[in-house]
Amino acid sequence: MSKNKMPARGKGEVRLGLLFLTLLIGALIWFVPAPSGLSSQAWHLFAIFVATIIGLVVKPMPMGSVAVLALTATVLTQTLTIEEALSGFQNTTIWLIVIAFFISRGFIKTGLGTRVAYMFVQKFGKKTLGLSYSLVASDLILSPAMPSNTARAGGILLPIVRSLSEAYGSRSGDGTERKVGAFLTTVSFHGDMVTSAMFLTAMAANPLAAQIAGDITGEPISWVGWAAAASVPGLLSLLLVPYVLYKLYPPEVKETPAAPQMAAQKLKEMGPLKREEWFMIGVFVLILALWIFGTNFGISATTTAFIGLVALLITQVLSWSDIKKEEGAWDTLVWFAVLVMMAGFLNDLGMIPWFTDTMRGAVSGMSWLWTLVVLAVVYFYSHYLFASNTAHVSAMYAAFLAVIVAAGAPPVASALLLGVFSNLFGCLTHYSSGPAPVFFGAGYVTQSKWWTLGLIISIVHLIVWLGVGGAWWKVLGLW
Repeated sequence: MSKNKMPARGKGEVRLGLLFLTLLIGALIWFVPAPSGLSSQAWHLFAIFVATIIGLVVKPMPMGSVAVLALTATVLTQTLTIEEALSGFQNTTIWLIVIAFFISRGFIKTGLGTRVAYMFVQKFGKKTLGLSYSLVASDLILSPAMPSNTARAGGILLPIVRSLSEAYGSRSGDGTERKVGAFLTTVSFHGDMVTSAMFLTAMAANPLAAQIAGDITGEPISWVGWAAAASVPGLLSLLLVPYVLYKLYPPEVKETPAAPQMAAQKLKEMGPLKREEWFMIGVFVLILALWIFGTNFGISATTTAFIGLVALLITQVLSWSDIKKEEGAWDTLVWFAVLVMMAGFLNDLGMIPWFTDTMRGAVSGMSWLWTLVVLAVVYFYSHYLFASNTAHVSAMYAAFLAVIVAAGAPPVASALLLGVFSNLFGCLTHYSSGPAPVFFGAGYVTQSKWWTLGLIISIVHLIVWLGVGGAWWKVLGLW
């Protein structure tokens, strides 16, 4: 009995130590005198913010618990009033992403997401390369309404990847990984990073980046604006990444004639489209149409999300019990609200403007273009230090964007570049984002190979998004 309890007790002691370290670092910053030109209130909020980010990285407690601790600290220390501390929960962008989580639950519950993936496999899966493109295409179709890329990866794509791999005798741990499993795993993962970058609602931290960008630049990024800017470089990345991986890490099995048959059998077992799936399709088309055209009629993106949720509840695709059980959405509501609140007040209290003025001198000799490229690349590869997109965006997005804009770079283009990089840098490691440990945990790819392929794909992303993406944004008039 004691042996079984030791690991849990040891883990608890480690977490307690990490929590103490987090609080200690925050306290040390707190008691350092505020720099010249910065108020003590701004400095104290910055100390709490730094401790929060460290907590998100080292994870002494779940993300939501860290956020609640930070919110409470801002009030107890009288850094902010309770009304100010709770103001983040009124943010419309937060509710957009929370409701999108509920809508994504409809894809999983009805089985529509799985059906879409099998339909693509049936159509394009006769060869392994075509099979990989079918999985990427499925992810692309689902991503606008599924802000949890981990849910897309683990709930829809990975089970299909495993089924297809095992159908061709490719299993982890028995030396058959390279038949098809390793290739399909890496393509699905890297494709998920790209689709996450293509829509404002495709990854939970995207609205956080958009919110911060709006606060700093005064020019909010709309759902349509993000999608339009990411469309051309995103589609090019989705075309290139599977082919590059096919050349660098080729599967042993090149032909997969049985895959369409397997998909057809799965679809047959699922039967014809059910009533709930038809309703889900209708709601999906409705919200996409309103996200694209709704602003012409005074319907905001968040209002559209509410309309979609109400439609799913009325048609009984989702029940209120489903809403209550969607832990990811409620968890996102808490940490998102707290992070947005602190980021907003850091800007209002002068912390971000002070940092911008301080750093402006460091880049004064560089053109805005070189400042943008250099800092964007640094921002990208600093993700080796993070195990969370959200933590990275919270810690560095505002500061990097402020410096880039201060150097004279176009505000919206700069915000979008850092925004898409906040997804693409997930390609680097096996701990980089939520989907990374999901796919890596399947056991088809070694850590060294994962990191090597991630580094190569990162270079592809930089070339595509800085080169083709930059040219496309010039056409759109973003710079």
